[in-house]
Amino acid sequence: MSMCSTASRKLDEPAAGTAATARTWLLLEQSGPWGARALTSSRLDPALGRALEAATRGTGVRIALIRRPGRHADRGTQATRRVYAAHTVPGGVWLHTATTTDPGQLLAIDFAALGRGERAAFDTALDGRPHEGDPLALVCTNGKRDRCCALLGRPLAAELAASGVEGVWEVTHLGGHRFSPTVLVLPHGYAYGRAEAHTVKEALHGVQEHRIVVEGCRGSSAWERPGQAAELAVRTELGEYAAEVLSVVRTHGSAPRWEVTVAHVDGRRWEVVLAQGASLPPRPESCGSVLGSPARLDVTSVREVTLTALAS
Repeated sequence: MSMCSTASRKLDEPAAGTAATARTWLLLEQSGPWGARALTSSRLDPALGRALEAATRGTGVRIALIRRPGRHADRGTQATRRVYAAHTVPGGVWLHTATTTDPGQLLAIDFAALGRGERAAFDTALDGRPHEGDPLALVCTNGKRDRCCALLGRPLAAELAASGVEGVWEVTHLGGHRFSPTVLVLPHGYAYGRAEAHTVKEALHGVQEHRIVVEGCRGSSAWERPGQAAELAVRTELGEYAAEVLSVVRTHGSAPRWEVTVAHVDGRRWEVVLAQGASLPPRPESCGSVLGSPARLDVTSVREVTLTALAS
């Protein structure tokens, strides 16, 4: 059986505009094996997993499980677990971390507030002990979702950990199996596809310098997918790599055409026109699936505009 990531790479399928969307990420450490729906098919209490899924729905918060790189990263019953929360919207980016002996504490979070970027919603629920966390590189390794994630993601996570890179975790699901290995870098929330160790190291280093790496970037989870592709197009057009200087302020239209307005903190704005097409020839969107033509976003124009032009 051929791998979906092999077909995607051979066909040079564009990755921009394919990142998972989440204004805020909530990550809970859970060692041991993960099933396809890890929150309810792992060693985490499935009732708690279902409650967390329900509580975060529609809030802008995306919850995932993480574990240290290693063979199944199986450390038996955990007394203490690491928890992270990261808000990714420019102008309000933050990453906090804490430990807990009772993952049920997470149900005390006001998820609507957390999705809006109110860090107190996380800190208060974890008894005021959280503190600012170091940058994270989350490598998708859940082979029960797609075998590419295990076959390509786990060796990448192991290589990064073995080389002494701090902040590397395996994560349950980032979407876009065919772009494996897939990686999410927090706190800024940029996802990467077909990732190699040097790109991940550079992206983590970039966080320290408040800089975004665009090589292999799928987009920022802060935006819906047209916004992800538009923001990356403006960065590339300008050679602008500073973090938190660009925001998606308007998205007009629907498939197959969007007009997205991207604003710079210095007041400049750009209108980006995107067209949705089908990726051809057909290829598997995930391992074992039937052949399909996944949607792709193509940038047709990037134009700087004045506020007067926008108003009209």
